Amino acid sequence: MAGERRRRGGEGLRERTRERGARREREQQRGPGLSRTALLVTAAAAALALGLAAAAAQWNRWSAAARLVTPHPAPRALPPGSTGPLASPHRFWGTYRPHVYFGMKTRSPRSLVTGLMWLQQGEGGGSLRHTCEQGDGLSKYGWLMHDGENFGVQEIRDGDLFLKTEFVKRPGGEHGGDWSWRITARMEVSQGRLCLLGKQPEHWAASPSSHFPPPLPPQGTGSPAPLLSLFFYVATDGQGTLEPHLENKTRLAAVTGTSEELGRFTLTFLHPTMESGKDPKYASYNYLDAASPGLHRLTEVVRSSLSNRFVFAPRGKSRRRFFAVDTFRGLPGTTGEPPRGRLLLHQVTLEPPGMVEVTFESGSVVDRPERLAGTVLSVALAQHMAAFEQRFEETFKLGHKGFPPSQRRFAQAALSDMLGGMGYFHGRSLVQSPLQERPVPAPEAALFTAVPSRSFFPRGFLWDEGFHQLLLARWDPALSREVIAHWLDLMNTEGWIPREQILGEEARAKVPPEFLLQHSETANPPTLLLALERLLPDAPLPYLHRLFPRLQAWYDWYNRTQAGPLPLTFRWRGRDPNPERFLNPKTLASGLDDYPRASHPSPEERHLDLRCWMALASRVLGEVAERLGEPAGPYREMEQALSDNGLLEQLHWAQELGAFADYGNHSSAVGLRWQRLAPAAPGRPPPAPQLIREVREAPQPRFVGALGYVSLFPLLLQLLRPDSPRLPTVLATMRSERQLWTPFGLRSLARDSPLYMQRNTEHDPPYWRGPIWVNINYLALRALHGYAGANGPQRERAAEIYRELRHNLVANLYRQYTESGFLWEQYSDSTGRGQGCHPFAGWSALVVLVMAEDY
Repeated sequence: MAGERRRRGGEGLRERTRERGARREREQQRGPGLSRTALLVTAAAAALALGLAAAAAQWNRWSAAARLVTPHPAPRALPPGSTGPLASPHRFWGTYRPHVYFGMKTRSPRSLVTGLMWLQQGEGGGSLRHTCEQGDGLSKYGWLMHDGENFGVQEIRDGDLFLKTEFVKRPGGEHGGDWSWRITARMEVSQGRLCLLGKQPEHWAASPSSHFPPPLPPQGTGSPAPLLSLFFYVATDGQGTLEPHLENKTRLAAVTGTSEELGRFTLTFLHPTMESGKDPKYASYNYLDAASPGLHRLTEVVRSSLSNRFVFAPRGKSRRRFFAVDTFRGLPGTTGEPPRGRLLLHQVTLEPPGMVEVTFESGSVVDRPERLAGTVLSVALAQHMAAFEQRFEETFKLGHKGFPPSQRRFAQAALSDMLGGMGYFHGRSLVQSPLQERPVPAPEAALFTAVPSRSFFPRGFLWDEGFHQLLLARWDPALSREVIAHWLDLMNTEGWIPREQILGEEARAKVPPEFLLQHSETANPPTLLLALERLLPDAPLPYLHRLFPRLQAWYDWYNRTQAGPLPLTFRWRGRDPNPERFLNPKTLASGLDDYPRASHPSPEERHLDLRCWMALASRVLGEVAERLGEPAGPYREMEQALSDNGLLEQLHWAQELGAFADYGNHSSAVGLRWQRLAPAAPGRPPPAPQLIREVREAPQPRFVGALGYVSLFPLLLQLLRPDSPRLPTVLATMRSERQLWTPFGLRSLARDSPLYMQRNTEHDPPYWRGPIWVNINYLALRALHGYAGANGPQRERAAEIYRELRHNLVANLYRQYTESGFLWEQYSDSTGRGQGCHPFAGWSALVVLVMAEDY
């Protein structure tokens, strides 16, 4: 058997040998080239390589996606539970819903929310007010006093209606204590109507003793005052229970409830009174008990529930129909959806003037003193107002500096509106990496932050927040430290922090869909480090220990992802990807949006402002490291290199422009021209023409001829030495009326720059191309103040420009606030008028520090 296998094996071997020989002869006859086997092997290897490459690419995409949504592994900068009712009872409740005219919630993920709506009754129902909307056309609203913790006083002017909203908190118990509201309503004469009546508004506007203008004169003999409805609501969002308590089956007298964070509580709606708080006021009452489809749709729920079948019938007066909440039958598109929570609403309809109070009482408060209402509430408000004014003067010393009471009240309102614009948000960002085809939700996160504008930007912005905290760090350092920690805790494992924070449905409802997505390659200026530098001398070491790993990761992320083409250069990523659509592609990452950069984005760009921000970051990281006893050498070496004036000039001084500048692939001969992109289809009208960029001269590597805010950055962040030979030129540029100087502040782009006040697209008006912005003017004043105090040949010139610029900026902001009732996003460089969105008590409130000369 074994021999047979050997014989057959030998024959098989000989047969295979003959076959291989014959195959070689056939291959030799075909001539040179790869054999079939070699071809197969090569194809297999190529397929394997392609497969491995695809697998590697897939792995890279998966890994990038995983890292994108993986939180940073360092211990959190904000200790767990630190925002809760036991760890921080004084800040647990607050006006943390900046997007509504008046409302309160707790700093917890699924908070109980409370709020106010109002309706001036009229034909067709009038306009229901709830969320802050520029389209509402209110002539004024904002906090006059708010200490960020205990109380607030706000004025709202809606046509001839004047509303004053006040709240006071009282500590106690284990769930954040009690609080009370007071809403005062009256009809009053507007300045326009005063002029029609032949009266001068300054007779009352200058009076410091009262915020109230004269009451509205009678509209005619026997003419009743227009009806006003005030809506007070409480709503849950996924947790907690509410129980209504009715009086006469129509009046919601109280709500009792429970929630995880609040335990048991009682919300009581007191009967309205006259302004004196003593005499009762006739009113009609209605209430609504509805399943809530979500907090972001509360306005729709109330609006859809209104009916005019109700009658206002005071004794001895005419009867009038009015709109009131009736039955809620659901919103379109929500059929079959489970309710998200519960809404209980108390409607009070009355003839102004009148006053209504609401009290919240925590079930964990024992030995409660008198209810915080009526005279007790008035006394508490007066005490807090007096303490606020004293603390404000001790902090900013504006009275000592000679500012009159009216300007001090303006500064108090600016600070108060920023504090009243603090928000607590919870939810998920929508993020995307360049390696991903589709966006993904980030992990759930919480953010405690100030917002730029209650009407237009009621959410967190990374570079805005650093400027906000410059002011708040002066008022309440502990508050500011907490906000900075919240922001750093949003960092992912790569060290990236999304530049906009749109957390939760209420925040998303205020944002156009195209701005929801956050791109992981996009940075924002690290202005939080400006505020942290101010806080450093008194910052507790345990706090800095918690921050430091995240600060290091953030710093490394900038150096890794925003590096420029040459050593010690930097480039903002994420410029607009379709340059043909824009006169100059925007650079949202820089915070300066449409400020002119290189006309043709490329990897060869060098961005001056980012280089200066990185010098600041290196300095602050070095200071923190030294405070902690950590190695500071690498940060100090980078600070020294980025502050080297010779290297700065070599990389960014444009001799032909006489200014510091960006560098990139640039053409100055560009314009927008109307073009039809496609011919008309048969039988169809021609398509509308579009403005398309026309490049009349090919771009080439060069310095970018755009003289403006970016050109000033070596001065703004004080990288120029006091004896720098470039400092006189920079100061002259700043003071030149042909370039940056105006009677109202420094304009963002010189009048003689090619893109000054030029639209970027048909629908994209100039933004950072001429208007005056307070945050950069603040940095300019801060720098000039520093150069005026340093030994150098430009000391007196810097002091002179500082005095003029400070006067111009403060005078114009005060004048515009007096005339319009608001701080504004930006100011016209030709008239000084406020423009953009309002109110903008974000970085425009830095005027308080300018008045105080606190840099």
